[in-house]
Amino acid sequence: MPKILDGINGPADLKVLSASQLRQLASQIREELVATVTNNGGHLASNLGVVELTIALHSVFDSPRDKIIWDVGHQSYVHKLLTGRRERFSSLRQYGGLSGFPERAESPHDAFGTGHASTSVSAALGMATARDLAGDDYHVIAVIGDGALTGGMAFEALNQAGHRGTRLIVILNDNAMSISPSVGGLSRSLSRLRVDQRYHQAKERMAKVMATLPLGSEAWRVGRLMTRGVKGLVIPTMLWEELGFTYIGPIDGHSIVELQAALNLARGYARKPALIHVLTTKGKGYNPAEGDAVKFHGLSPSNSNKGGAPSYSEVFGQTMLRIFREDSRLVAITAAMPEGTGLAPLAREFPERVFDVGICEQHAVTFAAGLATQGFVPVVAIYSTFLQRAYDQVIHDVCMQNLPVVLTLDRAGIVGEDGKTHQGAFDLSYLDCIPNMVVASPKDENELQHLLYTAVKLGGPMAIRYPRGNGLGIPLDQELRQLPVGRGEVVREGRDLAILALGSMVAPALEAAQLLAQRGLDCTVVNARYAKPLDSSLLLEVVGRTGRVVTVEENALASGFGSAVLGLVAGSSLRGVRVECMGLPDHFVEHGPQALLRSCYSMDGEGIARRVLACFSHLALPLSR
Repeated sequence: MPKILDGINGPADLKVLSASQLRQLASQIREELVATVTNNGGHLASNLGVVELTIALHSVFDSPRDKIIWDVGHQSYVHKLLTGRRERFSSLRQYGGLSGFPERAESPHDAFGTGHASTSVSAALGMATARDLAGDDYHVIAVIGDGALTGGMAFEALNQAGHRGTRLIVILNDNAMSISPSVGGLSRSLSRLRVDQRYHQAKERMAKVMATLPLGSEAWRVGRLMTRGVKGLVIPTMLWEELGFTYIGPIDGHSIVELQAALNLARGYARKPALIHVLTTKGKGYNPAEGDAVKFHGLSPSNSNKGGAPSYSEVFGQTMLRIFREDSRLVAITAAMPEGTGLAPLAREFPERVFDVGICEQHAVTFAAGLATQGFVPVVAIYSTFLQRAYDQVIHDVCMQNLPVVLTLDRAGIVGEDGKTHQGAFDLSYLDCIPNMVVASPKDENELQHLLYTAVKLGGPMAIRYPRGNGLGIPLDQELRQLPVGRGEVVREGRDLAILALGSMVAPALEAAQLLAQRGLDCTVVNARYAKPLDSSLLLEVVGRTGRVVTVEENALASGFGSAVLGLVAGSSLRGVRVECMGLPDHFVEHGPQALLRSCYSMDGEGIARRVLACFSHLALPLSR
């Protein structure tokens, strides 16, 4: 018997299906999600939770004319399946395949590219305002999770939308989770609603009443009146209506019929924004994901190798435990990522000194600055790509006041399958230019623990960037030590040319030196260690001795480590020196396996060796026949 899903080639195909067929479709979509995501990796629990919501959206609205914006976008897999990408779905997150996030270049149904949280309402308000200025009448819908509502940007947009009275629909997908459990006062209010017995008892009574009535306007009117009474009991402040929105809900997010009724009601509002409060279960329909939504939020591909050395995140967390036990002045801050950053074990042992502020990177940095003014040493654990959101706070609140805040940037450089929005390609460029900031990157996991110890002892702002994934298997020293700020090291001596490498590029630079030795090129390899301040004396000595230099960094070439070396050489008395810079080119890095992407951008040993030979071929021996 053919599957209903096999006949879905676009949203129009949903509009002819019965309620029972839509329920069957939801079951088939869940099967497809589990099969594909467990093989390819990706965000499973969040997509399982929005199956019925996505079906309802596309059965009521007319995408791509109507605009649907997915906040964060990691829950858009179902949307992709229903908008003409079903036959390519097996390529999800594969190199050259479908992105794991909405991508405007991928489909006209992806109205806005997303990958960071709390952006959907702002984008939706911009689209709705453009519609009104153009005299058009399409609908604009923002789907935002309760975790993303912890981000202040969402409230800035809600405030303007309510003030302007712009016609748009905001769907609050309330599953009590972002990646880790949501935090904050709003989350607590929503959680109280989810568990309040008065709401559930009233909902059961409402269901019985509606069962005796024909589905239609009268049944919905009765349901709305009863729900309004429940809202008055449980949410007396009526936050959303105070902001200027018409509130609809709470709605069972796994009942397609209820969702369709709510969406049809909201689309009828002509002069006011509406907020639909939808209750869903993250991981719905797949018992392992329902039981552990944190673990199943993001899965690695089935063929990935998890064994071997500990990850950099784990080494960071272990080192933090050691330092926390010795120094009560230390505190740690995360923006809704305690598990991802490695802070979860620390939070269990020191719950009063570890702060999860929600998806609020700007607040996290300034909160840290406030702590630092009172004698504490805050360590802000954050992904490289997410620190971009707090750039003004890093400059104005931390560095301008020269406060001892440590920024640990996990997932620096090429991240992999999460793609453009998550590649940590710019942190060296945007941090190196800030006065008072020290920027370092370890060559391996052992150096990471020493740099972290150095940072908490420094007494000023310092950022440490390190890659996603496992370390190199280097044994960890038992004693932590401070590494002199602005000092690198020569890890291989050579007379013909020098490779100046930073952080994750030191190991491939050494591999390249071995390959080049087979062609008669004797290479010095320097572990620069610090992007700022540079070890000027060491670098100039090496550059002057060889006269030929290649810099290697896993960062955008513009304004990165290589640019700093070029500036150093230009300002010196050295003449006739040739410097070649290797790094990421001037475009956003696509999604794909880390090893493949590094190979594509010559960020592995063979790629570095090829580039050196291309630049300095006159020095190499010919290939043996």
